[in-house]
Amino acid sequence: MPTNSYSELSEKRVLVAGAGVTGTASARALSKRGALVTITDDKIMELEGFKLLLSTNVDITQFDLLLVSPGWREDHPLIEAARRHEITIINEIDLAWSIKSPAQKWIALTGTNGKTSTVELTAHIIRESGVSALACGNVGTTVIDAVESPEKYEFLVLELSSFQLHWLEDSHFISCAILNIAQDHVDWHGTFDAYAAAKLSLLEMSNTAVLNADDSNVVTGTSHWQGRKVFFTLDTPAPGEIGIVEELLIDRAFVADAQEAAMFCELSEVIPTVPHNVSNALAAAGLARTAGVGHEQIREAIKTFRPGRHRIETVLEKDQVIWINDSKATNPHAAGASVMSALSVIWVAGGLAKGATMGELVERIKSRVRIAILIGTDRELIAKELRVRAPQIEIIMIDAPADYRVGSASNSLMELVVKTASTQTKPGDTVLLAPACASMDQFLSYADRGDRFAQAVKKVVENGH
Repeated sequence: MPTNSYSELSEKRVLVAGAGVTGTASARALSKRGALVTITDDKIMELEGFKLLLSTNVDITQFDLLLVSPGWREDHPLIEAARRHEITIINEIDLAWSIKSPAQKWIALTGTNGKTSTVELTAHIIRESGVSALACGNVGTTVIDAVESPEKYEFLVLELSSFQLHWLEDSHFISCAILNIAQDHVDWHGTFDAYAAAKLSLLEMSNTAVLNADDSNVVTGTSHWQGRKVFFTLDTPAPGEIGIVEELLIDRAFVADAQEAAMFCELSEVIPTVPHNVSNALAAAGLARTAGVGHEQIREAIKTFRPGRHRIETVLEKDQVIWINDSKATNPHAAGASVMSALSVIWVAGGLAKGATMGELVERIKSRVRIAILIGTDRELIAKELRVRAPQIEIIMIDAPADYRVGSASNSLMELVVKTASTQTKPGDTVLLAPACASMDQFLSYADRGDRFAQAVKKVVENGH
């Protein structure tokens, strides 16, 4: 999409596909610039302030531009119709890029897991150095709202999903990071290769890439790229890399002499000190160096940062049993990292698998799991792999009680899960909600799922009800 698609929006007839957060934020920005905006959606019927059409009732030939929200697929009839009629297709992030201040710098980050914690840490580090920065994109604030903000941030740190990257064309980043690439969203992209290609497309929009040397898909997928690559690793870093030496996070990339090294921080200063969180801290430190933040400033910021809720969040420690909410582990790769950070696990898992397979996950974690408590639509995918690969692990299937509905006041489902787990615990166990699946079959969101787990733990275990 040529950048000049965005240059003159006044009186342009723009159809915005998607009445969610991204679509409505884009619609406001377009209207502010004189565009004639209509919003279309497959489900939402009313939206204050805008004309709203069901997608089945749209005549695409009546519009000059189609702005696509990230979740809309290429094979949606509306997208296909726009292609046939040569209607220009644009997206929210490139729109934001076209209207941002030239002085504002963008940093981007993607990966299957760890994105939100890492963009939040990166923005935190930059802010603590005295420069205004905001984490945005696939987390919290939309990019268009961040650009329109009266605060005029000097840096935006964008979390980008594979859906957003699929549509992106014009934006440019001073640096990017790719944390990992594992099977996810295959139901949307069609194949793992297409999903990986969407992630890797970020390289072509970036000056410097901070890349995970411990992830084979990242290493292989980025081998062709000729830009500046800085690898991070949980092992000893080679010259030009960042990594771990004894108990220290070390920089051998952003130093005057690659034969020398500088310290980011001590390993114990990364909280929680679990491998995937340390890896994320290395990535954030590398990105912060591309923004000009000094090593000591990075250290002080890492010491004060804590990941957001539903990410390896300790809910309760009682009777030598730890109860942990990692509801944000919505795919096998994330769940595997979570389980491997404990030694004896009662694992609460299940939900919507999104086309992912569970064999590699079970193979990876089978030595750590004592009991698997499974819920949700695709729980049998997990159970089947457990039976084949880890028959020693006890499987407990939990059905939703009759009174439970998605979004209802009753928390009977999670209370039953927690009661069941509490009868199985032994000193030294970790009861871990790390579902490896999306939540929408039985919960409003991963946050709702995590909140309900935490509430049930406090009611059943802490207060004994």
